[in-house]
Amino acid sequence: MLHMSNPLLDFSDLPLFDQIQPEHVAPAIDALLQESDAALETVTAPDFPADWTAIAKVLDVTTEKFGRAWGAVSHLNSVADTPELRAAYNAALPRVTEFWTRLGSDERLYAKYKAIDPSTLNPEQRQAHKNALRNFVLGGAELQGAAKERYAQIQERQAELTQKFSENALDATDAFAYYATEAELDGLPEDVKQSARAAAQKEEKDGYKLTLKMPSYLPVMQFAKSSALRHTLYRAYVTRASDQAEGEAAKFDNSALIRDILALRQEEAQLLGYLNFGQVSVVPKMAESPEQVVRFLRDLAQKARPYAEQDLVDLRTFAREQLSIADPQPWDWPYISEKLKEARYAFSEQEVKQYFTAPRVLAGLFKIVETLFEVSIRRDAVPVWHPAVEFYRIERGNELVGQFYLDQPARNGKRGGAWMDDVRARWLRPDTGRLQTPVAHLVCNFADGVDGKPALLTHDDVITLFHEFGHGLHHMLTQVNERDVSGISGVEWDAVELPSQFMENFCWEWDVLKHMTAHVDTGEPLPRGLYDKMMAAKNFQSGMQTLRQIEFALFDMLLHTEHDPAQDFMPLLDLVRSEVAVLQPPAWSRTAHTFSHIFAGGYAAGYYSYKWAEVLSADAYAAFEETVGKDGLPSVQTGRQYRQAILEAGGSRPAIESFKAFRGREPSLDALLRHQGMA
Repeated sequence: MLHMSNPLLDFSDLPLFDQIQPEHVAPAIDALLQESDAALETVTAPDFPADWTAIAKVLDVTTEKFGRAWGAVSHLNSVADTPELRAAYNAALPRVTEFWTRLGSDERLYAKYKAIDPSTLNPEQRQAHKNALRNFVLGGAELQGAAKERYAQIQERQAELTQKFSENALDATDAFAYYATEAELDGLPEDVKQSARAAAQKEEKDGYKLTLKMPSYLPVMQFAKSSALRHTLYRAYVTRASDQAEGEAAKFDNSALIRDILALRQEEAQLLGYLNFGQVSVVPKMAESPEQVVRFLRDLAQKARPYAEQDLVDLRTFAREQLSIADPQPWDWPYISEKLKEARYAFSEQEVKQYFTAPRVLAGLFKIVETLFEVSIRRDAVPVWHPAVEFYRIERGNELVGQFYLDQPARNGKRGGAWMDDVRARWLRPDTGRLQTPVAHLVCNFADGVDGKPALLTHDDVITLFHEFGHGLHHMLTQVNERDVSGISGVEWDAVELPSQFMENFCWEWDVLKHMTAHVDTGEPLPRGLYDKMMAAKNFQSGMQTLRQIEFALFDMLLHTEHDPAQDFMPLLDLVRSEVAVLQPPAWSRTAHTFSHIFAGGYAAGYYSYKWAEVLSADAYAAFEETVGKDGLPSVQTGRQYRQAILEAGGSRPAIESFKAFRGREPSLDALLRHQGMA
């Protein structure tokens, strides 16, 4: 009877997001855990065959359901957080973590997998089998007795701490509001002011409500003439979830959590026989060692540094001569940058934004994807968690290839940033023999439309949308039938950004852009003159931006290799900044306290992946630049080669093999430096 009434236990199609309630979580997890435990006991029984398909039919089919149900709960926890849902999620989290840890370290199951004869497997299964054996070792399957117990405790505690880190970052962001007067907003774009006014009116308050969410925070930093207002928001933003936060916000301090998370990772690494967590992190990645990563980052920093230093000289000179700012403060730099960009290239982000209405951008994105990858994208209707969510299907001919949810606007209860997540993977199901098609979540945090007008995106927002869609294509266009290596599954973490960063390049192509712009008031497309100015400004401050990413990546890797978790990590961050950064933040800045990528998002000792994969994606895109057609549009032939070699292959072979299958050679750094004006 339970199955009939609990939407989390309905696997007939897609999740029933409009019906899932917090009270459904516990009973669903109970039922699914029981089924999964029973399946594990069945396949690990001495008389059960060491056969890939036989194990999959019993164990993978059961745990996949469990994963899908918990995935729906986790997703709602990220995009529609309520106190009730959070409580239900946190109550279930330890049990869910305990199960996956136990499964990944079960020596009986490990023995079964070791006994499978690889010659009985097809190439996709062989790759999945190889990954599985490696993951068992990393999952503690070779540990015994007390060490194994401790490993399980560490996983459970880490899950709790990273979830709490995430909650603190969200709550600290949501908790802040500043109600500004009209005078304070001098310089702010009209649509941002309207949104702020509407937000205040909704609460029956005077003035204009400013928040730390990107659609509100960033325009204040870029455009507000009041240095005092910028200082207020900057201070609140860079001290979020830290010991430096003021007033009520101090209760969301992540300091102790960071210390504990780092200590647990170090302990886990040593249990597994490694010196540090950085070494554990690179085992399943393309990079061979933490040392290789650090050398790569320092080498790139050296190449970018002269450009960054020149960027800073230009900013200081402009601030002094044109804005009468003799001693710029950290909260002044975004404002000075925006003004210098306007002066140098005669356009502003604000001017460009008027041409990027969300519906038009989406239509343009779909057009390039449909053309290049020979598919069609159609709107569809399924249960969703918020009225703003859209759902689409991707087809080739009359065949369904994949589907995706798109959730664009920022709102309270939705964590910041943008991401792609899977709902289910492509899989030739061993239980039914039917092909299951992949489904993805694409989540952003853009401004909403005001006064009945469509939402306006900044060019950065457009790039973000293309980026996440690139991840989505990797997941949805796969032709691999083995679940554990289809789509993004099994792809090395430092190669997983290749398809996403690859898609960003199209946001700079005139023949693509002209189809995805229409002025919000006149409907006119982006003028060629304005595009030319954007292109001239494309690599504006790319030296500084490169160093900023390297600062994050180097800090992350050193934090997980050379740092003693018992010590304060701020001196390490200062050391990294003194080595690579050209701009130093104030002593009270605590940006690491909301660095969710490494403390709550799977990028621990892996943040370098963005830069690493950028080398791959720039080089891959160069193939398109070499084959542009007469119409200025990318070659469909090259699109097909890229799709087949990289997107369709998913994780079924090492990423370097997929890259070489597409480019015919090893990757080179040249294209990246050229694309960023640092050649």
